[in-house]
Amino acid sequence: MSTQADHGNELIPRPEPTPDALRAALAIVAPGRLDEMKARKDEAFAKAVEWQSLSPVMGWVLVWARDIEIARRPDLSARYAWAQNHLEHEDPAIAQEALRELSTVLDEAMKAVRE
Repeated sequence: MSTQADHGNELIPRPEPTPDALRAALAIVAPGRLDEMKARKDEAFAKAVEWQSLSPVMGWVLVWARDIEIARRPDLSARYAWAQNHLEHEDPAIAQEALRELSTVLDEAMKAVRE
């Protein structure tokens, strides 16, 4: 479990939940994902038009804010990487623990960006 002290090691400040701020933050913490972000943004905007709803765009913002939250915080990033690397472990108990940890990290990051 992370503590407030862990947050002092953030790579960058939490960006504003806007497309431009999220893109700029991603360019620093995970530049290899910029093409993915653009493709998902295009998909979200196309769905928004099709559905006549902003919910796909709002979902896009939340998902990227969450992913950037994980990438900008070494504490979350390390826990996320461990969980991802152990999801298909041969020991079912370890794989299950990895799934629980992944869920916990995603929930913690989402809670942080919604504050």
